[in-house]
Formats: sequence, C-alpha cells, structure tokens
Amino acid sequence: MMIRLIALLLLLALPAKAEEIVLGLSRDAVAITVTFQGSDIIVFGAVSRDAPAPQDSQLGVIVTIAGPDEPVMVRRKARRMGIWINTDAVDVSAAPSFYAVATTAPISEVLRDVEDLRNRITIPRAIRAVGATVPDSAAFTDALIRIKTDQNLYQMLEGAVQLDQDTLFRTAISLPATLTEGDYTAHIYLTRNGVVIDDYVTTIPVAKVGLERWLYNLAHQQAFLYGLMSLAIAAGAGWLASAVFGMIRR
Repeated sequence: MMIRLIALLLLLALPAKAEEIVLGLSRDAVAITVTFQGSDIIVFGAVSRDAPAPQDSQLGVIVTIAGPDEPVMVRRKARRMGIWINTDAVDVSAAPSFYAVATTAPISEVLRDVEDLRNRITIPRAIRAVGATVPDSAAFTDALIRIKTDQNLYQMLEGAVQLDQDTLFRTAISLPATLTEGDYTAHIYLTRNGVVIDDYVTTIPVAKVGLERWLYNLAHQQAFLYGLMSLAIAAGAGWLASAVFGMIRR
C-alpha cells in the first residue's frame, strides 16, 4: 500500500505526457559487508499519461538490472589421447557481471525481436562476442549464459512484474551474495504491442563498506602489509590452538 501511494504521488507531481514512466526504487545503493548474503531491489512506479490508455493495444513493462561489464574468456574442453584439454576459446568483450530481466508477460508478447535488437534488452543481446576463432562461437555465448544462470547471476523473470490497471507496476529482483562491485544500471522499458514507447534509466551503486572495504583496499593497495598481517593471524591462530590443546591434555 505504501509503495502504491508513493507511485501515485510521483505520478501527480510530474507534468503529463503521452505515456511516460515514473519510477521509484526501494533503495538507491547496496552495501557489501562481511556478512552480506544478497539483497532484494524493489522497482516500482507508474505510467503517466495525458489521455485514457489505448484499449486496442497491450501495455508491457520490462525491467532490467545490469551489473558492470567485464571481459570473459569462454573455453571448450575436448578429450585428446585420454586427457581433457582446452581446444577452442572465444573472447566475450563485454558480458554483464549480473543481468536480470523481469517482464509483465512472456518476453515474446511484450517485446518484438527488432526492438530487442535495437535496445539489447534480453540476455543474449546484452552480450557482445568478438574475436571468435571458431565457426560455432554462438555455442560459447550460450555456454556463458548457462553458467551465469546456474550461478544466479543471469535471471530471466517472465511475468515477475505486477501491472495494476495499466498504471502501477512493481517487481522485486534478488541480488546474489557474489556481486561484483560497481555501478548497476536499472533500465525500465514501456512497450505497446511489443514496441518500446518510453524508457527510464537510473544507477544503483554497489560497494564494499566497513571491514570488507578495508580488507579489500589493504589486499590490493598494500599487498606486503596484507601478507604480513595474514602471516601474523595464522601464527597467532596456530599458537592459540596449540595452547588450548596443551591445556586439554593436562
């Protein structure tokens, strides 16, 4: 009820256009701590319009959350003389570290293929493969998607966006504990009969904080001190274990 009220207030606060997205987020940043076990991002909003909604076309809402792009090397293994070895490889120059797509209905009903090609919305279209040295490089991209999906880093959530009276929409997207640090992009698309008529983009910073941030900076910026500290902790733990064992034997 509170989310619906906020969405309506946002809707009333903006000047009217043909059909426009008015967006809200449950949080504007995600903090990764030592005890971080994942998080949920709730995306909610409304459709602002200056005339009644068309009755002869289907309204669709698509929400994507994309993590920072990173290059990935995908390799294929084959059995040679009884040994499994890497035989082929494809460089994927820009694969999102995390990518989720949530829709109001099956993707084929809310997005035409030509619109997907233009906006790169679905998971396969969000990945660019370059430098392929084998004829079936698409199989490597499919393998990457399958691996990331199994790790819950790629999510296709058809029907996960709730749309109320063609005006209010809401969805929740789960972020796993293995998040890559960086800026995450939330992109919302409004479609009519599969054609994108409006979109909205915002950024959600994801960063390590507290002890997690301190350890990360120490390991990457002062590796020598980090190594000394690790040795000291290991030596202290060994001494403590030896002392406890000695007390038990007595």
